[in-house]
Amino acid sequence: MEYTVQKLGRLAGISTRTLRYYDQIGILKPARINSSGYRIYGQAEVDRLQQILFFRELGFPLERVREVVTAPSFDSAEALRTHYAQLLDRRRQLDTLIANVEQTISAAEGRTTMTDQQKFEGFKQKMVEGNEDKYGEEIRRKYGNEAIDKSNQKFMNMTQEEHAEVTRLAEELTVTLAEAFKEGDPAGGLAQKAADLHKQWLTFYWSNYSKEDHAGLAQMYVDDER
Repeated sequence: MEYTVQKLGRLAGISTRTLRYYDQIGILKPARINSSGYRIYGQAEVDRLQQILFFRELGFPLERVREVVTAPSFDSAEALRTHYAQLLDRRRQLDTLIANVEQTISAAEGRTTMTDQQKFEGFKQKMVEGNEDKYGEEIRRKYGNEAIDKSNQKFMNMTQEEHAEVTRLAEELTVTLAEAFKEGDPAGGLAQKAADLHKQWLTFYWSNYSKEDHAGLAQMYVDDER
């Protein structure tokens, strides 16, 4: 099968303007231009468009998608397996939230009771699963399964008050760190305040805190280009 811009747009549910833009930035070139000047797309282009839309659905920036799908080493079958695993993770996260909403509705209608901690379990589980999806393999390799499992369990066992406090600390830390960076003095008051806020934040996740581990984590942040 071959498709014009209009036909491919209707097939994929996207605008012809989007397809022309994809051509312009080199992420999806047509197979050929016919004698009338129309872009013509073949099976390979259809398959690539599917991959592009998968990546976009999973939240990848367009520039990153372009880098991936145009790389000589791009393996479409492996990419599909990755998409599949990520979609399963997303479904598990949604199932957790759906179950939490159902339980909340039941409690609101007086059919069951729900503790304050249970009200936030769905959100916390989604955060844990999201972190595992992004960094799980890396941090488990670095710190070991036991340490990560303990950290996840500690987070899941947080009370409503503890969860509110760790959220507040994260917000204050972000603001303070930005101000300290502008000041540019690692020994200054703002920088030291940021370090102390980070320590307080870490204690909500770490089973055992030490200055050495904290310094090691900070060095890892510095060394990692991300």
